[in-house]
Amino acid sequence: MLIAGALAMLIAVATGAFGAHALKKMLDAEMLAIWQTAVHYQMVHALGLMGIGILQIQKPDWHLAMPALLMLTGILIFSGSLYLLALSGVRWLGAVTPFGGVAFLLAWGWLAQLVWRQRNAV
Repeated sequence: MLIAGALAMLIAVATGAFGAHALKKMLDAEMLAIWQTAVHYQMVHALGLMGIGILQIQKPDWHLAMPALLMLTGILIFSGSLYLLALSGVRWLGAVTPFGGVAFLLAWGWLAQLVWRQRNAV
């Protein structure tokens, strides 16, 4: 998960820089804001993946795979649909984005309940 998180962060930094420089002249303000939202959520959840990776190093637990997979899925669906929307202007892609948001919510909820269950085991 540390590797997946680091790669997701690398891609987020690259897409953020691409948006700030190359796309600044190509996209209108609304589409550029959508692009930046995709970058922001990808960065936050890349950090989440790295946090899960650190937890797995400290105490290997296969249960942590599910929130990690949900975060990866969320990045692909949420950020991916917003990147495509910003580049293409195809508005129906915005209808896909909430499915990625649900994956993010499930990931954080799953992680919270795992931590809650382990609070007395430490």
